[in-house]
Amino acid sequence: MSRVARIPVTLPKGAEATLASGVLSIKGPLGVLSQTLHPQVKISIAEGQISFAAADETRQAKALSGTFRALTNNMVVGVTKGFERKLSLVGVGYKATAKGDTLDLALGYSHPVVHKMPAGITVATPSPTEIVIKGADKQRVGQIAAEVRAYRPPEPYKGKGVRYADEVVVIKETKKK
Repeated sequence: MSRVARIPVTLPKGAEATLASGVLSIKGPLGVLSQTLHPQVKISIAEGQISFAAADETRQAKALSGTFRALTNNMVVGVTKGFERKLSLVGVGYKATAKGDTLDLALGYSHPVVHKMPAGITVATPSPTEIVIKGADKQRVGQIAAEVRAYRPPEPYKGKGVRYADEVVVIKETKKK
């Protein structure tokens, strides 16, 4: 069995889990997240803990039990604390402004780039060169951050572009004559 799946997920105060017809739902102060379960994974909810086990002894069932444990733990953390990704803009004239559920970017193109945020995801710009994307679903927050970064990924010679706050861009040396 997966070593990750042996550790039960503890539900903090304010979070509750329900299991109905193959769908696990976690409800918390920041929203509700649900995950469809695989038939090879057995889940039991008791005394504020969610336990996972493989339904049979196949390698896939053992791996899936660990995967679903990790996904469920991310759901619990998401509905209680939430997730955030920070992006930074590097380049002359590069700036971002958050207006409601849209993010307006000036990235050196002849036109402004407008990215609409889906429901459940919020965006803030503490400064014109910083973007903070927040939400309860870790996967969606990461996907939105990747989409925003894809508008102008960091280039290797000057490092200009949109990058994650913790990303290290290795700058190449320019060609010598």
